[in-house]
Amino acid sequence: MGASTENENARIRVLGLGSEILADDAFGILAAREVEHAYPGQVEVRCSSSAGFGLLDDLLGVARLLVVDTVMTGTAEPGTVFVFTSDQVDNTPGGSPHFLGLFEVLDVARLLHLPVPEQTTIIAVEAADCTTVGGPIHPDVESAIPDVVERAGQLLGIGPPGRIARHEHGLPLASQNLLA
Repeated sequence: MGASTENENARIRVLGLGSEILADDAFGILAAREVEHAYPGQVEVRCSSSAGFGLLDDLLGVARLLVVDTVMTGTAEPGTVFVFTSDQVDNTPGGSPHFLGLFEVLDVARLLHLPVPEQTTIIAVEAADCTTVGGPIHPDVESAIPDVVERAGQLLGIGPPGRIARHEHGLPLASQNLLA
């Protein structure tokens, strides 16, 4: 792996995680696409359905990383927005090496001296259903998109967003390709 330039290390990346075919699990990807539309040219956006070491390429070479995903805590209403940083999460050792999560992959990358951000900020939205194949996004989860887009801009210090949540037939325009 070649050396990174200072300019490459200054990049800001938003990583939307989820699966476009699993009801509320599509939220991270849809919200990340809306961030890209609201802040054109100000932030790099990537979307991924990968897990474990499959995420590594999405984590490398950025100084600032903001992850958008869903959670199912069972303690909050669907659409509730949580914001936390990677240093606020305790990794529980003892899981299978085949099922590494985002934080474990970041830890391994740091041990290998790979260029990953020292701190990652996560915006997670409480989901109602992340298992129904082809299921619709819960309306309260979908309605959190504008709030998440605005918070992303605030957290990254990139100013007020452009137009947010350009809806057509109940879905953001950035997600219309999911229906094709």
